[in-house]
Amino acid sequence: MSSNALEGVVQLGKLVIHIAENGHSYELDCEEYTLVEAVQKFLESVCGIPFNDQLLLCLDMKLDSQRPLSTYKLPSSEREVFLFNKARMRSNSPSPQLEQCDIIDIPDPPAPSSSHNPHPLDDASDPALKALPSYERQFRYHFQWGDAIYSRTSAKIEMCERLLQEQKVQERALEIARGNLDYFYRIVLQNYSDFMKCYSQQHRQHNSLLVNFGRDVEKLRAIRLHPSLQTSSRKCLLDFVKEENLRKTVEDCSSSHRQFENKVSEFKQEFGDLKHNTENLFSGKASFLVKDLELTIKEHQQFINEQKSIVQALSKDVNTVKKLVDDCISSKLSSSLRPHDAVSALGPMYDSHEKNYLPRMQECDRAISNLLNFCRDKKNEMNNFVHNYMQKIAYIQFSIKDVRYKFSVFQEALKRQSDQFEHLKVVRGIGPAYRACLAEVVRRKASMKIYMGKAGQLAEKLAADRDDEVRRREEFLKVHNTFIPRDILASMGLYDTPNPCDVNVSPFDTNLLALDYSDVDRYAPESLVGPSTRSEKHGSPRTSLSMSNEGSLSSEVEGCGVDLPEKYDFQEFIEGSELMEIAGTSKMEVENAKLKAELASKIALLCSMSTELDYGSFDDEKIENMLRNAAEKTSEALHLKDEYGKHLQSMLKMKQMQCESYEKRIKELEQRLSDQYLRGKISADGDESAVSTAKINDNKSDVSGLEEVPHAMEEVSCASSSLKSGVVPDHSKAQEGLGDNMTDSSIMLNPQLDSSMLDLHREKGHLHDREKKDVPLSDVGMALTASNMAVSMSRPTDLLSYETAVQPDLGAKECDSLVVELQNALAEKSSQLENAETKIQELMDDVSKLGRELEIGRKLLDESQMNCAHLENCLHEAREEAQTHLCAADRRASEYSALRISAIKTRGLFERMKNCVLTSGVATFADALRSLAQSLNSVASETDDDGTVEFRDCIRVLADKVSALSRQRAELLDRHSKIEAVSEKLTKELEEKKELVNTLYMKHQLEKQANKEKISFGRLEVHEIAAFVLKSSGYYEAINRNCPYYYLSSESVALFTDHLPSRPSYIVGQVVHIERRIAKSPAPASQQSEHGRDRVDVLMPEIGSRRLGLSSASASNPYGLPVGCEYFIVTIAMLPDTTIHSPTS
Repeated sequence: MSSNALEGVVQLGKLVIHIAENGHSYELDCEEYTLVEAVQKFLESVCGIPFNDQLLLCLDMKLDSQRPLSTYKLPSSEREVFLFNKARMRSNSPSPQLEQCDIIDIPDPPAPSSSHNPHPLDDASDPALKALPSYERQFRYHFQWGDAIYSRTSAKIEMCERLLQEQKVQERALEIARGNLDYFYRIVLQNYSDFMKCYSQQHRQHNSLLVNFGRDVEKLRAIRLHPSLQTSSRKCLLDFVKEENLRKTVEDCSSSHRQFENKVSEFKQEFGDLKHNTENLFSGKASFLVKDLELTIKEHQQFINEQKSIVQALSKDVNTVKKLVDDCISSKLSSSLRPHDAVSALGPMYDSHEKNYLPRMQECDRAISNLLNFCRDKKNEMNNFVHNYMQKIAYIQFSIKDVRYKFSVFQEALKRQSDQFEHLKVVRGIGPAYRACLAEVVRRKASMKIYMGKAGQLAEKLAADRDDEVRRREEFLKVHNTFIPRDILASMGLYDTPNPCDVNVSPFDTNLLALDYSDVDRYAPESLVGPSTRSEKHGSPRTSLSMSNEGSLSSEVEGCGVDLPEKYDFQEFIEGSELMEIAGTSKMEVENAKLKAELASKIALLCSMSTELDYGSFDDEKIENMLRNAAEKTSEALHLKDEYGKHLQSMLKMKQMQCESYEKRIKELEQRLSDQYLRGKISADGDESAVSTAKINDNKSDVSGLEEVPHAMEEVSCASSSLKSGVVPDHSKAQEGLGDNMTDSSIMLNPQLDSSMLDLHREKGHLHDREKKDVPLSDVGMALTASNMAVSMSRPTDLLSYETAVQPDLGAKECDSLVVELQNALAEKSSQLENAETKIQELMDDVSKLGRELEIGRKLLDESQMNCAHLENCLHEAREEAQTHLCAADRRASEYSALRISAIKTRGLFERMKNCVLTSGVATFADALRSLAQSLNSVASETDDDGTVEFRDCIRVLADKVSALSRQRAELLDRHSKIEAVSEKLTKELEEKKELVNTLYMKHQLEKQANKEKISFGRLEVHEIAAFVLKSSGYYEAINRNCPYYYLSSESVALFTDHLPSRPSYIVGQVVHIERRIAKSPAPASQQSEHGRDRVDVLMPEIGSRRLGLSSASASNPYGLPVGCEYFIVTIAMLPDTTIHSPTS
């Protein structure tokens, strides 16, 4: 069906609307600005669905009546609109009516007859020629009959296809309705899931509070307060609250908890029913009905093709016989084909028509008729399915709306439950809060220690900076005061010195409890955090976690000075935390204080989290995952701890190997000294004098003392060589002056172990000044080598003196003088050695100082180079950015100039257009626009921009359209004048027709009244005219042939006789009511009042139909009829212009 929704609307597209309840489709020509309301009004006039009962859906969108079609991207050939009838979706709506298939009945042609259609050959003498026209008439009759059958079959198959298309439309409509329902169902399902998730968490938490309330109370009663916190009314944690009030609160909360649980259970059951109904609805589809029907129609298409071929064959046979007849008439038959041969050839064709073609076409027609009945049944089944399906959807939508209303109520109930249980959460939160407070005390004490340490560190640093500044100022004045007078320097203020800075921290946290970390577990054990059942159930993972924490802390303390893997580099951690030794506090103490503060902070954080995130609020699966993750992290930490322990053991073994090498070298040196001593003793035994023996003994002690010096120096040389071999192994000069054995020993040692040993010697006191740690290792090695060389150079002179002293031929005096000289030389050498050591120490100090200054200068140089490079990069980037900004500014300036010129041109064009519009009238507006377009085209140039060209084209198009509209306006005015004239003429004709119609109507009414005034003498019916005659007994009885006992009612008798002096002999009137009664025997008067209403059948007039009913009947028998006899009381009305005759006297 195609129609227009509104008059005068520009047709820009077609809107296809499908009716969901029956599958009918309507196609409207409308524009995008047409309101949905106009479409709904048109649909109301076409399909009869009231405006308020219409529901239009396009995809998943509901069409609003106050919005245009463009809001929903309509009209569009790719989008369909479905109309749903809200009235049919109600539960009390009637079932859909059966489908009616209106097919135009094509009658069969009449049988052929020679009398109706005479032929020239009918009078032929030859029987064969006489039979040819009969065959022609029969063949033409067969063709017409077959064509009628084919036309009826084609109409039936078209009806089947239409029913199939309507069912497909209904299937798509169900998909749209199902999609719309699925959208809202998913929303309410998500809301239900969120609500049940919140409720489950709250229910578990509240249930845990109620179940574990007694245990929590006993736990609080068992935990004693710190002695300094105890009072007469507070001995344990339970004394913080009133137990009686808590008991009452528990009872109230338990009752509320059970009630809310019951309500939620009912809500869950209700939503379960909704979910079950929705899933059952989604599982039922009507696609199987459509698929079966479509396959059946395709299978029956062969009958249509077969009928078509038969009709073609019949048409061919008609042409054949017609040609034979025409040839016979014109005497053009060939000599070989005689009339008898033609008749004999037409006989089998006639038999084929009668026995094959026409019966087969009738069979095909019956098959298609059965198909039509099948399609009609399927269509009725689809209509019922759609009707029931939409009712289910409406019921589910109502349930969804009801559930959505309940969500807000249950959310408010959740909030009230949470507020009511806040008092019970206090019992659960007392323990964690108490433990967190004790941990906070420990943290504050450790933090105070760190804070005070940092203050002392800051004071020392400021004092050191002040000393450096004073020394630098003194050096500056020392250099420049020889050139500048002192008063000038004083006037410049160069003799001022920086004042000392005193860092003073006022005492704070003096009221903290005397607690340590161990006291936290003593006064507030870990069992206070969370329910005991959870902690007992998951005790082993928590223990392993605490063990891993303790192990990691101990490994941090033990390995603070050792290189660790990259993941656990504690040296970087200490330097990042600025844990430096300060006055009165070691690095280890500062680190321990920081770790204690961090551990106490973590404990307080865990306690705070336990009050907010109760174990009961987690699912068992979540708890298992958390414990599994904690166990994995614990095992990983323990594995790293084991690896670090193995690393420490390997380092210990290397240190032991190094100590063994040192011991071995010491033993070798002792063996060498003992061998030298023995050789000297053997040479001294050859002397004869006792004095020389005594001198030798004295000198032996001196020699041993002298040899101890090289021994000590060799040890220093050993250390120096090992140090040089670990730091600068490529320096060849560093190995000079050392013994072969010492060099081998130094090569055997690990450079890393030597450096570690040097660090340990520094910590034990070999280097007393802290700044000596920063001395370059190469400078230390050079100083030690120089010292070794100085001592080694003094050894030949001592040995020479010793050899001279032990000669056997010297005298006693010479020996005495020699001893004195040796003693003097020894004292002198000792003083020289002390001086050399002092100078070496001074040189080492100078070298370390120069090394520090050199390192500082190198760092400053590196920083300066890096700053220069960075500044160059910044300068280069700034130049590039400035160049980019300059190019962008130039480009924008050119664009602005072009835009400004274009704007000026556009404004000029608009001014011309404005003048054209304002100065011209309605009649000359088109000419003005045309002249403006011509002037713009005349001044057009190639340099015009796109905007100017488009504006010129728009003006030209506008001028053309305005001209066309002007012409149309003139034509419309002309048509309007003509139409007004025609309208006046039609009005006059209409008045004449009205008068004629009124005349004919009055005539028709008179005829109708005349027909109605016919008296009925058979069985009386309502609205018929009846005649009643007066009987001798005084009542009126109807004149009737076969149905007696029709009596006139007393009311009707009074109506006809009240205004007459006497009762008429007969009465004629129109029947308005017939009451059936049964004659009964007269009953006593006392029983008449107790009887109920007798059963009466009443015939009531209602829209031209008769209704038979029952009414109460009198118990008397006024007409003297036999008991049980049926009679009728008739009420009539007076007829217009009826004369009532009274009996003649």
